[in-house]
Amino acid sequence: MSVFPQQSRRQRTRLLLGVAAAVAAVTALAGCSASAGGSTTSSSYTAPSKSTKANLTYAVWDQTQVKAIDANLVGFNKEYPNIKVTVNVTPFADYWTKLQTQASSNSLPDLFWMNGPNFQLYASNGKLAPITSEVKAGAITPSNYSSALDDLYTYKGTEYGVPKDFDTIGMWVNTALFKEAGVALPTKNWTWAEFSQKANAISTALKSKGIYGITAGMDGQTTYYPTIFQAGGSVVSANGKSSGYGSAATANGIDFWTNLIKSGASPNTKQLTDTTGDQWFTSGKSAMYQGGSWARSELGASPVAKSLAVYPLPTGKVAANVIHGVSNVVAAKGKNVAAAQALQVYLAGKAAQTQQGDLGAVIPAYKGAQTAFAKSMPGVDLQVFLNEVAIAKPLPVSKNTAAWNTLETNDLPGIFDGTSPLKPTLKSLSTQMTAALAKE
Repeated sequence: MSVFPQQSRRQRTRLLLGVAAAVAAVTALAGCSASAGGSTTSSSYTAPSKSTKANLTYAVWDQTQVKAIDANLVGFNKEYPNIKVTVNVTPFADYWTKLQTQASSNSLPDLFWMNGPNFQLYASNGKLAPITSEVKAGAITPSNYSSALDDLYTYKGTEYGVPKDFDTIGMWVNTALFKEAGVALPTKNWTWAEFSQKANAISTALKSKGIYGITAGMDGQTTYYPTIFQAGGSVVSANGKSSGYGSAATANGIDFWTNLIKSGASPNTKQLTDTTGDQWFTSGKSAMYQGGSWARSELGASPVAKSLAVYPLPTGKVAANVIHGVSNVVAAKGKNVAAAQALQVYLAGKAAQTQQGDLGAVIPAYKGAQTAFAKSMPGVDLQVFLNEVAIAKPLPVSKNTAAWNTLETNDLPGIFDGTSPLKPTLKSLSTQMTAALAKE
């Protein structure tokens, strides 16, 4: 985290550390579950009286968002002046370990942030309060958010989390390097073939300067999940019981990156391990960087800021992207569930989410509340990230996401660098992953 210690690394770490913590949490939470399999019922929701008195804890992991949260709470306390909310910030590296301990002793915060990789674990062990009653009462309207985000926080047909923000993936471009290489800029409807041609042409033209056409994080969210989906493949089956890595389409999505490295359009995996994709890009050694919407702050402050542009991801067999976002969830066994639900409902509203977008670094999940984000980098069309929501699939997750994320991390780098054969390795990965899913 030396060159860009801000959001690009933080967001990626957010996922990786989150799933790592889930490894230990699976056993611990399952052991103390009172209703494994998830709750599908809840009492009817009625907004509590404005005179309700309660002390709530709201657990989050990002200190930079506290300013916006505090602004939200000022508005909430105008409606509920006697509900005191204490915001507890725990660094992400410790957040899930702390939450696991609290879940095991039924002392979870009243309201807290949840991410996709950990969601099913907590929902399946009865730790989260469904939002069914708020939805039925009209206090929360799921259609106000991307259906992909709503799906991400739905377990066995029951919705538990209200999305608060999201991110999608785009192609960041250094226009100066395109010009120097004599390569035309992409169009917004470009294809895999056009992308590969441009990446290879730039690497060839600027090889003497050590400049490559494309770099990426080589992780699922930013790199190979999008191309798997664009190839028509999958990572986890729709019923969550089997791996998608055994399909020819998924293999094509993986092979896309192997070919880019093999042709010299991209640095190899060792080079991308020693110097990450965003570092190559911001140091002017990569003309394109496939990365998330969260990278805008870092890239906008980098030496290549004046040459920045962003384009939609190229289309493979189909156009596709990946969406992930954080949600607000209520502890099912909290002492102040009604008051916590009132806060969850308030934070789900357009006013609160617009305020989050205006004051924070996130893209608010509420449809129509993203104007501030779209205008936050003059000269760069950030609307690209918002448009991608329409074709985005939820980040692949399951009850024990960490188990098969580890398998991916072990097996895929060898395919990318050409030391492991594509089909046999993916067949083995598929078998192992399906076995892991069967244990959930």
